[in-house]
Order: sequence, then structure tokens, then C-alpha cells
Amino acid sequence: MSENRQPVTAGGRLSRLLALVPWLSAHPGVTIDEAARHFEISADQLQSDLWLLICTGRPGHMHGDLVDIQFWDEDGRIDVIDPQTLARPLRLSPDEAAALLIALRVLAQIPGTHDRLALASATTKLEAAAGEALTGSSSVAVALESAADGEATSAVETALSSGRRLHLTYVGAADVRTERDVDPMRLLTLEGRTYLEGWCRRAEAVRTFRLDRIDSAIVLDQPAEIPQDAVPVDLGSGALRPEGPAVTLLIAPDMSWIADEHPVDSVEELSDGRLQVSLPVADESWLVRLLLRSGESVEVVDRPDISQRVQAQAREALVQYGK
Repeated sequence: MSENRQPVTAGGRLSRLLALVPWLSAHPGVTIDEAARHFEISADQLQSDLWLLICTGRPGHMHGDLVDIQFWDEDGRIDVIDPQTLARPLRLSPDEAAALLIALRVLAQIPGTHDRLALASATTKLEAAAGEALTGSSSVAVALESAADGEATSAVETALSSGRRLHLTYVGAADVRTERDVDPMRLLTLEGRTYLEGWCRRAEAVRTFRLDRIDSAIVLDQPAEIPQDAVPVDLGSGALRPEGPAVTLLIAPDMSWIADEHPVDSVEELSDGRLQVSLPVADESWLVRLLLRSGESVEVVDRPDISQRVQAQAREALVQYGK
């Protein structure tokens, strides 16, 4: 029996179960020990998998709807009587194969420590296996929207792989140049742009930095020290947190979509139905425009200077309108 056992994880077991029936169907009469050696698991684990398989199948709860495998003979041989729909390995549909191929092409362009030889090999094998089904995807060119400076990208990759701190010179969304030390956490790609996520020592919080806005990056000797309570960006929200400070807003119910469509640090519903929102803002001009469109439905709580800018621009617009 092989000494190298696969870890018993939910994902690993599911992959094995999906592969087990096709393999057993192609090897009728194989023994439990032989099958266990092939899948690099123990004989007990294999029998546990088989007991699980014979309790699964198509909805219906009738005997004819279940996978039927015989494996309790004295000689320990396994025979698949009724594999249901699992007699052959699962195959990707043309759309699934095309989506996977495009994802591989994107991943190959993202800076990082991933194995590029493995990516190239997987891409070649997928193209060969899918054949004509991927004809349409061959005309799809994949390119990330922004490219980072080569030296900065190399420094980011080195810091990530070695677990060391970075000193960044960074140009933010408002074209303000800052210097800061960052403990790198990971690289993210969203909407064609690549970001470095890390613990910013200057802000004392998790921040994201567009790679193409990093003017320079120096790998420091200090090890990265990321606090245990640092929360990574929730990519499911569809947006990265803007780089600027947060502004507190009071939002009327008819404008509650602001809290849904923009990344916010916190949302609290008040007794009168309004929302009190902490909204990070990288470009104050954008916020002024939003407030001008919103009228009395949105109120700034803690930035009187922004309120004054809104009022000044509103008066100027009225003057221009009256001419």
C-alpha cells in the first residue's frame, strides 16, 4: 500500500468521487486494494467512498435511481452494475472550456509567484483536448487594462514571495504622490486592473494599490507583519475600497442605492429610516457632483468644507442658468 495518502478534504473527496465511478467502470473486477493504491487512499477510505456512492444518484429516491456498485464479495472485487450518468469522466461544455481558457490567459499576465510553466502546460492541454470547440475563443485577445513598471512589479513579487515589507512611492487617484511602508498580502485583479493588497503602515489599515500607479517599490529588510484582525478585500462586493479618507453621510431612503453601489466602511439605519454611511472617497470632486445631483436627500455630517463646495457650485450654476 502506498504511504502517500491524499488529504481527506471535502473538495478532494468530491473530486475523487467524481473520478471513481468512471475509473471503476473502465476496470471491471478490480480489487479494493488495487483501487485504493491507484487513488492513493486507504482501503477503509475507499470502502467509505463506495458506501457513499451507492446512496447517491438522480432525484427520485427509488432503487433504480441510485448508483449500483457491488463490492462486498469475499474476494474484494468491485463491479459497477449501474453507474447512472457517471460512466464516463465529466467533460467541459464548449462555453465552460472557453471561459476556462480565457481565465488561464488572464492569469498568465498577472504578476505573481504562480507557476507559469504549469499555466502554459494547462493551456496547451486544454486547447488540444477541446479542439474545434474552442475555435471561437482563439480570436479572443486577453489583455489587462493597465501595466505596471517592470522594476516595481519585480519588487512586489519579491516581497510577496519572501514575506518582506515594501516601501512604496504611490500616485493616488487624485494624482497625489505619497510614500508609505506596506506589508504585502496578495495580488488582486478586477475589471482588467491589477492591485496589490496589503497592510498600510501609514493608514494602519488594509489598503489596495493599483500596480500601474506604483511609481517605485523597494523591498525592505523588515519582515511583513500583518495584524491578525486584518480583513482582506471582499471581492464579492465587486469593488475595491477607494484610497481616500471616509466621509460620513446621511442618506434618505430614496437614495439608499448609494450604499449598495459603492464600497462603504459601515452602514447604520436610523430611526427615521435614513442611513448613516461611512463612505471612503478618493476624489472629492466626484462626491461634490454626487451631492449636487442628490439635493436634500444626502447630507454630509463631518466635512463642512465639502458642504461649502456644494453650495458654492450650486450658486454658480444658478448664476450661469440665469444668464
